Amino acid sequence: MNGSRPAAWKILLAFAIIYIVWGSTYLAIRVGVQEMPPFLMAAIRFTVAGIALYAWMRITGIPSPTWREWKAASVLGALMFLIDYASLFWAEQRVPSGIAAVILAAIPVCITLLEIIFLRTQRLTIRLGLGLLVGVVGVAVLMNPSASLGEAPIDRGGAIALLVACAGWSIGTIVSKRLTLPESKAMSAGAQMLSGGVQLLVLAAVAGEFGHFHIHDISGRAWFSLVYLIIAGSIISYTAYVWLLHYESPTKVGTYAYVNPVVAVILGSAIGGETFGRRTLLGMALIVVSVVAITTMKAKQAHSTVANEGETKSRLKTA
Repeated sequence: MNGSRPAAWKILLAFAIIYIVWGSTYLAIRVGVQEMPPFLMAAIRFTVAGIALYAWMRITGIPSPTWREWKAASVLGALMFLIDYASLFWAEQRVPSGIAAVILAAIPVCITLLEIIFLRTQRLTIRLGLGLLVGVVGVAVLMNPSASLGEAPIDRGGAIALLVACAGWSIGTIVSKRLTLPESKAMSAGAQMLSGGVQLLVLAAVAGEFGHFHIHDISGRAWFSLVYLIIAGSIISYTAYVWLLHYESPTKVGTYAYVNPVVAVILGSAIGGETFGRRTLLGMALIVVSVVAITTMKAKQAHSTVANEGETKSRLKTA
């Protein structure tokens, strides 16, 4: 937490933005992909947002990424934008926006599993294991066609695409710790969005989406959803997120992961006409509980590690 603390209303406004706006982006995607090709819509969103963030950083005096940093940003652009968002936008043609948000809320579960199984950087305890189990059960509840609890089964292809999206973002999160990225988080985000947007444009071209995109056939509602995703969902929300990290702990800022799926389900039902029943509510409750348990336990472990290191350094200094 750096600098003098801003007014409380500014902190609350920033939290409201990452809670509500990020939660609402799932419905905006759902509205847009009903008329726009999914890969092309995602490409336009992140190419424009990436250019805007990059230009803004350069105007404020932040240096352009080096060649090595651009290569790292391109790797993350492939994992966290090409794979993740291509899968998400495609899936939302088939899956309600609220359910998409709930499944993607399991990303912290996926990241922790990767840390335990492949990286060996996370110690599996009984409490952490129980938290992971609850999250896995939550995803299984949502995707099991034989236990729909009165709801319509989720489209299998859409569900698989959402799991691919989870994997892409999770792997990207882990890989990012080993890459050389711009020191400025906003410049890093802009470079990743821009590189990911360009890769999505290539995917859209390969998929033949340009030939199916006719500007005059797109309604104002769909155009509004795209503009909303670019300005509010990408530029404003990420700016609020980065700004909050200067004044609040990452654990507190990370609470958006618990709130976003709830907001998405409420908006999907109230505005998008999506119907949700006991299966969605049960799956959402299990996943949110799992994410809260995992993130708080990891935060305590990190705090404990820092405290122990500080105590060790203090003893060495005294000696």
